[in-house]
Amino acid sequence: LELELELRGAIDGNQFELHYQPKLDLNTGRVSGVEALLRWRRPGFGLVYPAEFVPVMEDTGMITSLSGWVIEEACRQGRAWLDTGLDFGRVAVNLSPSEIRRGGVVERLADILLRTGLPPQYLEIEITEGGLMESGMGAEQFLQQLHQLGVFLTIDDFGTGYSSLAYLKRFPVQQLKIDRSFVQDLPSNDNDSQLVSTMISMA
Repeated sequence: LELELELRGAIDGNQFELHYQPKLDLNTGRVSGVEALLRWRRPGFGLVYPAEFVPVMEDTGMITSLSGWVIEEACRQGRAWLDTGLDFGRVAVNLSPSEIRRGGVVERLADILLRTGLPPQYLEIEITEGGLMESGMGAEQFLQQLHQLGVFLTIDDFGTGYSSLAYLKRFPVQQLKIDRSFVQDLPSNDNDSQLVSTMISMA
């Protein structure tokens, strides 16, 4: 309850911030994109990671307003980088399953892109495999609408969401982001090596 009360004032109090983690192309060593990582600078505690507060925000419905802030802030930063001539690739943001269930995501994204002036091809939307499967039969239509908007689509935590391969065949996604549980023991774990190689071949 104490955490919930503090979080309700955190957005208005400008206590959230985004850190940008670079993605590297291992063939060239160049930055191919950045991922926006959310942090809460909680008074008296310092930086708090999402795992500690996002579940509370999802349970209380606060996640929608926070997600809107994250996407808009990332798009504003992307536009600022473009204006300085910086080639950053794409800026990636996560979309929570609860926001997908609420609806209206495509319209909100289109509005943010218009207001910030960021061309849609510079925005990457990451959706967890599990969150996508929760959408059921509406997942394909939802992804088609995002694809038509012009943003780059990534399935996050791939390999953990028990997805149907028939779904994946039809989804208009450009990237699969393999879950870290398969990657963290590479290259010493032979089983993980075989699984990851298969995932890459399938992608």
